[in-house]
Amino acid sequence: MPEGMMENFDLWAVFGGFFQLLFTARFLVQWIASEREGRSVIPLSFWYLSLFGSLGLFCYALIRRDPVFVVGQAFGNVVYLRNLTLVYRERRKAAATPDKKP
Repeated sequence: MPEGMMENFDLWAVFGGFFQLLFTARFLVQWIASEREGRSVIPLSFWYLSLFGSLGLFCYALIRRDPVFVVGQAFGNVVYLRNLTLVYRERRKAAATPDKKP
């Protein structure tokens, strides 16, 4: 390990590590869902893992006072929230539209 790395290992590093694992898990979830479908899909859980992982990493970046990390995670949160909004809007619209059967 690089010199001084363990000096920065504290409870906040565990916090950041947990949310990094959560954020990374979204790719595993997406890969498994796509393999099951036999095509590329993005399950709802992908967006939730993205959002919660990114929010945790955003908090971690604020605590560590890392402006590059803060900006990077802040933008992602907007994208993940927007995608969740679009998913739920589409679901509400589909639920309000009766099936057209011949």
